[in-house]
Amino acid sequence: MHAVRRPNCDGYGSLCYDPRFVGGDGVMFYFHGAKGGNFAIVSDTDLQINAHFIGTRPEGRTRDFTWVQALNLMFDSNNLVIAAKRLSSWDDAVDALTVRWNGDEIALPTEGDAEWSTSTGESRSVVVERTAETNSVKVRVSGLVEMNIRVRPIGKEEDRVHNYQIPHGDVFAHLETQFKFDNLSEKVEGVLGKTYRPDYVSPAKIGVPMPVLGGENKYKTPSLMSPLCKVCRFQPTSVIASVTASA
Repeated sequence: MHAVRRPNCDGYGSLCYDPRFVGGDGVMFYFHGAKGGNFAIVSDTDLQINAHFIGTRPEGRTRDFTWVQALNLMFDSNNLVIAAKRLSSWDDAVDALTVRWNGDEIALPTEGDAEWSTSTGESRSVVVERTAETNSVKVRVSGLVEMNIRVRPIGKEEDRVHNYQIPHGDVFAHLETQFKFDNLSEKVEGVLGKTYRPDYVSPAKIGVPMPVLGGENKYKTPSLMSPLCKVCRFQPTSVIASVTASA
């Protein structure tokens, strides 16, 4: 097993906690979304990454506490989904991570290089490599993105400190992720993606301890698997092919 490489939640391109982002410009901000919602984190010509949010709303609060439970990477005509299982209790020795490639769950090896890989018809290589015995992986899609991901629960102390009031029977296992992108266009969109634009200026107020950025209506997608949102730029190759064929 390789040395543990966990996402750096204070590093560029990170998505952690409830959910806190650090943009490509290095500026930290929060994006709350909504529990049960799906949002485009990145949408560009060749890549879209959607996130599924889970959450809870304690009595008396006006908004949900939310966390990212699953990510779907869409590129060419492919889908790679990395998700945290719903668990009633947490054990570090038990894998709470699932990976699906084009709808089929893949078994990540635990021996040798402890990695699963494939190549696509578009000549991209896709590698999912364990970076710890359980609950931690590195994902690479050649020419597009590299991600360090780990699954973690909401612990009792964390619950107490933040007053999440996590309901009994669910530890709200969620993903912590750090992204590194290749070849994003200058018009990239998405909650995180737009922060990589060369002309982007963050509206986050400097000095505010928890700057919250909106845009839920712009980035909301009908499902984790859908490339559609008001500002989304990605089109799967199968859609492009069918449009071309009917033209």
